[in-house]
Amino acid sequence: MKKIVLVLFVGLLAFNLSAQEKKAKIEFKTETVDYGKVERGGNGVRVFEFTNTGNAPLIISKVNSSCGCTIPKKPKDPIMPGKTGVIEVKYDTKRPAGPIRKAITVISNADTPTKVLKIKGELVEPKAVAQ
Repeated sequence: MKKIVLVLFVGLLAFNLSAQEKKAKIEFKTETVDYGKVERGGNGVRVFEFTNTGNAPLIISKVNSSCGCTIPKKPKDPIMPGKTGVIEVKYDTKRPAGPIRKAITVISNADTPTKVLKIKGELVEPKAVAQ
């Protein structure tokens, strides 16, 4: 009887250890990018830097924007554990002047599969930047 209990205990312990699967983990340097004041027609490209702090390759499957004025670009290749990557975001600065408040949704195989990033700032007429 003791041998059966011992075998069951060792079997459960081995099963528990093998059940700890490897996971990717995404950590962003910042989850909000502040454009500040940017001229109409100016450079609307910014990047979100991140690191895979997990122990499995990170695969970003989809990156969406809250509107068509913001175009995100995801990495094509998996990001290996310990490595860094970027998500490039291009805001259309040819739009009318005003505040910029947009959300970018990142979907991946990370332990937190959905992350929402934000951009903010103000689009101003060219002469208003020099003041």
